[in-house]
Amino acid sequence: MPVFTEYSSASRELRVLPSFAPPLPRLAPSVPLDSKTEKYEVVIVGAGPAGLMLDLLLARYGLNDDSLLCVDSKPTTLKSGQADGLQPRTLETLKSLGLADEILTEGCQMWQVAFWNPSADKEKIIERTSIVPDVAVPARFPHEVTIHQGRIERILETDLLRYSKRGVQRNTKLIDVTIDEEGDAEYPVLAEIETEGQRRTVRSKYLVGADGAHSMVRRCMGLTLEGESLDHIWGVVDLIVDTDFPDIRRRCAIHSPAGSVMVIPRERTATGDYLTRLYVQVPGDVDPDNDQQPGDTRARRSKVTEKTIFENAAKAFKPYYIRPKTDGAVDWWAAYQIGQRVTDNFSVKDSKGVNRVFIAGDACHTHSPKAGQGMNVSMMDSYNLAWKLAYSIHGLTPASVSGQPDPILDTYQAERHTIAQELIEFDRAFSSMFSGQIGASEDGVGVRGLNGNKNPITGTDYLSGLLRPGRRLLNVRLVRHADGYRRDLQDDFTSIGRFRILCLTSSDLLYPQGTSARTLAALGAIIPQFPQSILEQVVIHPKLEKDFMWNDIPRELKQYSEMSFYSGYELDDVYSTFGVDPAHGALAIVRPDGYIGIVAELGDVKHVEQYLKTLIRTI
Repeated sequence: MPVFTEYSSASRELRVLPSFAPPLPRLAPSVPLDSKTEKYEVVIVGAGPAGLMLDLLLARYGLNDDSLLCVDSKPTTLKSGQADGLQPRTLETLKSLGLADEILTEGCQMWQVAFWNPSADKEKIIERTSIVPDVAVPARFPHEVTIHQGRIERILETDLLRYSKRGVQRNTKLIDVTIDEEGDAEYPVLAEIETEGQRRTVRSKYLVGADGAHSMVRRCMGLTLEGESLDHIWGVVDLIVDTDFPDIRRRCAIHSPAGSVMVIPRERTATGDYLTRLYVQVPGDVDPDNDQQPGDTRARRSKVTEKTIFENAAKAFKPYYIRPKTDGAVDWWAAYQIGQRVTDNFSVKDSKGVNRVFIAGDACHTHSPKAGQGMNVSMMDSYNLAWKLAYSIHGLTPASVSGQPDPILDTYQAERHTIAQELIEFDRAFSSMFSGQIGASEDGVGVRGLNGNKNPITGTDYLSGLLRPGRRLLNVRLVRHADGYRRDLQDDFTSIGRFRILCLTSSDLLYPQGTSARTLAALGAIIPQFPQSILEQVVIHPKLEKDFMWNDIPRELKQYSEMSFYSGYELDDVYSTFGVDPAHGALAIVRPDGYIGIVAELGDVKHVEQYLKTLIRTI
């Protein structure tokens, strides 16, 4: 028999355990143990998509069960109704979390939108006037996906349990929340909660209300939703349909003489049937000139039934028929009035100016469901807030050293309130248009930022992918230098809470005294100034004059980017997509939430360093 010598490293278990997102480095002390008071660094109220997204991200970033508590009044995840649509940006985010596969495989992918309008032929009544792509701008996923909100919640919560033994504390409602600095200045948020009839108080540094449109957190903090309700009453129903309408498996906007209907195809059920969601306009809008009170609208809404929804749908679909396929085919239905409201403040500060209570999702902005934005924007609220809270709590920001109010937390209000306002304006136009005459609309939102001293990006069509502060980094396909692996760029930007330096070198990369080499050397000197692993570097090169090996390029490139160094021309034309001249290159900083923070000239390393030092403390 063969004789051999075997040796095993003590770290061998790390190679076979399930992969986990590495936590952020922690430079601040942990939560002190105090048997008298239940304390947490963050308490989250609400475990819908916004609350679960925040809970999961904070857990991944390193907040354990002693530091993080999420409560929800429901006993389980959502069982029926509510949101169902995921936009391309949200799909990218879920992909960056490793959670998109089930959704992409088993959800309904909507690639096209069909428009139906009144026909000049009175016998036809309605006719299809166009079919257009569902997503009109470049995206990694050029489609939307519909899948039940409860299933999305289950996917998020299942992954949360990899990081948290407790998970969500359910059957627990918030009774009251106040800011009580006299009782404990470091943990000043005092919340009274009730779990199955048992009340208790907990203290926290921060509390986030992700508890929906009727948010108790918002009310306790004295914040109000401001806005208006339109006159339109709509019915919405999820069901398995029997119909001869030819586009039932496409997203459709139907504008008929009898009213308007939106068709949203849904996922396959366990029985093998396919769900469909119908948004059906109910006739008889409120006349604003009649000075009717809100109760009049509520009275009209209360008269909407499953029967009236189908009666109005049947009229709008003529000459085609539509009905529930069998008894029990209706999964859920509701009636609602379109309203657009947003809260002026998304956070509340203590007496020292420290942000202590935040609201996210429907707690701070509401709108109609037909544009398919609500759940998406809500989860993006959390995606924006999570890394900022984590950095402040972990002591990774400059303010965490000085003990002053952390300005990084102020940016949540500035950035997300802007997006909420833009969403409201878009939704108002979309809802009015859909309730009247079908047309097209464009949605574009982003976080604001600044370029370097000179903008190296050419072009102005930022929706096509040009690098710009405040916009997401568009995915491109590249070839990795080290092994020839064909890879999506966004897969190097996973949601692990790190900042990334994106360096698009110029055509002088092979010249030791060129701008590219000097930039990479300078970046190599900057990275060690910050906490370990907080910065990652991704480098792309244009077509060069000859083939090269590692010893032909700066050593700092291999040191920091061996497995994140790519050819930018063999698959996609990366430089053209990003608006970068290969002769000059460019630098960009991508934030932990995937948005571009700054763009600078390739040699402007000083500007990059200054930007990073405003957000991350040095060591």
